[in-house]
Amino acid sequence: QVQLVESGGGWVQAGGSLRPSCAAPGRTLGRYAVGWFRQAPGKDREFVAAMHWSCDSTDYVDAVKGRFTISRDNGVNTVHLQMNSRKPEDTAVYYCAAGRPPKATIYRFRSGYDYWGQGTQVTVSS
Repeated sequence: QVQLVESGGGWVQAGGSLRPSCAAPGRTLGRYAVGWFRQAPGKDREFVAAMHWSCDSTDYVDAVKGRFTISRDNGVNTVHLQMNSRKPEDTAVYYCAAGRPPKATIYRFRSGYDYWGQGTQVTVSS
């Protein structure tokens, strides 16, 4: 069992930056893929970004490429999502997820992840 704890959400004006984090207390994520998903009111949960811990490979949905960066902090088993140039359409609850896919694979679909955090609200005002 992997516990994931998100933090760092909040409110920001359009064009501003936030950096939500996803921690795995007491757990080494060396063989895991870690992803961020988001869910806006009335919409399905969608893929945002992911990385594989072992090889630093990353993947981003087109809507955030060039604005968001996913990274890891080995020392504290934490994954960050640096969000720059925020847009109102980025407003959502952001969830981190972890899974152990075969090889160093990154999945964009929810069923590729076994563990989920509780979510952190991010609001971007225009």
